[in-house]
Amino acid sequence: MDHRLPERDRPWMMRTYSGHSTAKQSNELYRSNLGKGQTGLSIAFDLPTQTGYDPDHELARGEVGKVGVPVAHKGDMHALLDGIPLDSMNTSMTINATAAWMLALYIVVAEENGLDPGALEGTTQNDIIKEFLARGTYAFPPGPSMRLIADMVAYTVEHVPRWNPINICSYHLQEAGATPVQEIAYAMSNAIAVLDAVRERVDEELMGRVFGRISFFVNAGVRFVEEHAKLRAMGVLWEELGRERYGVSDPKHLRFRYGVQVNSLGLTESQPENNAQRIVLEALAVTLGRDARARAIQLPAWNEALGLPRPWDQQWSLRIQQVLAYETDLLEYPDLFEGSKVMDGLVAELLEGARAEMAIVDEHGGAVNAVDYMKAGLVDSHSDRIRRIEAGELVIVGVNRYTETEPSPLLAGADGGILTVDPAAEAQQREAVARWRAERDQAAVDAALATLRDVAKSEGNIMDATLAAARAGATTGEWTDALRGAFGEFRAPTGVGEAAAGPGDSVGLEELREEVDRVSEAIGRRLKILVGKPGLDGHSNGAEQIAVRARDIGMDVVYEGIRLTPSQIAASALQEGVHVVGLSILSGSHRELIPTVVQTLRDRGVDVPVVVGGIIPEADVEPLRAAGVAAVYTPKDFDLTQIMRDIVALVAERHGAASSA
Repeated sequence: MDHRLPERDRPWMMRTYSGHSTAKQSNELYRSNLGKGQTGLSIAFDLPTQTGYDPDHELARGEVGKVGVPVAHKGDMHALLDGIPLDSMNTSMTINATAAWMLALYIVVAEENGLDPGALEGTTQNDIIKEFLARGTYAFPPGPSMRLIADMVAYTVEHVPRWNPINICSYHLQEAGATPVQEIAYAMSNAIAVLDAVRERVDEELMGRVFGRISFFVNAGVRFVEEHAKLRAMGVLWEELGRERYGVSDPKHLRFRYGVQVNSLGLTESQPENNAQRIVLEALAVTLGRDARARAIQLPAWNEALGLPRPWDQQWSLRIQQVLAYETDLLEYPDLFEGSKVMDGLVAELLEGARAEMAIVDEHGGAVNAVDYMKAGLVDSHSDRIRRIEAGELVIVGVNRYTETEPSPLLAGADGGILTVDPAAEAQQREAVARWRAERDQAAVDAALATLRDVAKSEGNIMDATLAAARAGATTGEWTDALRGAFGEFRAPTGVGEAAAGPGDSVGLEELREEVDRVSEAIGRRLKILVGKPGLDGHSNGAEQIAVRARDIGMDVVYEGIRLTPSQIAASALQEGVHVVGLSILSGSHRELIPTVVQTLRDRGVDVPVVVGGIIPEADVEPLRAAGVAAVYTPKDFDLTQIMRDIVALVAERHGAASSA
């Protein structure tokens, strides 16, 4: 009997998540990747663009073009998309706080190229609750943020009907430590909050179409059997929600549609070549079962724990997808797990846990009101993951087992195995945005921004005014500033204060607590650490875990969350009288920002050790030390207790209280 499908299943859309330096350079990269067989675009924006700042803003310093492409106005979007057929391209934009603005720029560029916006296909991530929980690129408070999402959904369903206006993103929840149950429950609770908000802004008969345009962006870790079960469980819950809560009956609208980037949390700096097989195995989670197969996949590169991937590294990840789709027989069969007792049991177990967790979120008043609860849950889960790695319960090959290794030839080149953004690109972007402002019709921009502010203060849909501002030539920072003036600003919860107590003595904490007590007594007051995140990097997981572990060993902790200027960090260190400053950066801006923070501390008279953690290439370690940094930690330094032991010793040495033991 032939168990194959009558026709081979069609492959998923293949993407690489990319963008850096400038719109022109990113356009060259996109066209090259498309020439290699990539079938959809996935645009990575830099942090100033994601958080609503122009390249010449104080907070943009060191961040321009680092983790994505800077797009400050429609001219940049034209350059980014030059020569790319937007009427036949499916474009994913990983953008949240400024999603309405980036979609407006995309629409305007299409219009100015003679295209009908109704033909545009793609996705804006546009998931702000996830930003409050895990990624940190929010700009506005929860209420106005949800209104922006609802406005976008309502607008696109009518005017850009082939566009996915939001992709509920559980990816970063897993990166922040979510268990499969938490990832399912928090993502579904998030989707409920979005759909309820949209329901208030569209006619009820449109809810089926709205439901059908909601997609998801998920994570898939190396435990690929469990991860596949997670995706099947999400599909079951999604259909239940559609039928029971929103009255959706069309099977096409009820389908659980998701794209995926497989896990980056599990990628290691140690023996980074092991990441290649991790990525392949993770790709199986989202491709093995036909009934739960991803519609679009982007794979990280093997070296993303080290820095920015080069074009060759991205090509390798694209080739992994192509080999899987075209060389294997994966697409020739019906669902491989149909009737599997193991898979059915796993799905049932995850559904039970997710429904229970969703009920707790609902008791808190829904996802928006439960942000504090969910954030604390993620911090707890991530703390437990780190504890298990430290204790050897969770094995990571090359990190806490099988650490003997040959030198990796992949790192042997002059570039150290990563792409480094030219520092001159930031100055060029600052000059370019100043030139753009000088050459546009300022009266038209002022009028458009005035209308935008008025609409923001009303109950009207923000999209028409946003499109008018884009056409007039307003900038990303100007659009965001107009809305900040109407909506106010916001700082998301850190989850540190609510996190559960640490792992007791299982990783040697009691001895360290005693040492903290001894040093505190010697210096005359409780040892205090400031944990700071300069710049726009919103990946706060590492900083949160350092803050929690410092608290658990008895230190006083000052942690004010993300997005701080060097001046703010120095002022807080002076006011709080801290004994040590710990800085966390993962965006590649350490070369510019860390020396500035150190110098600002000195200028304020704060003479304390400064330690740094993040994705920092080996070549940058000595320059940071020369700038006054006492210690540098990278992802290979997984033992938090040892890091804290080093920090306590630094403070003791600075105060002449070093142990004689």
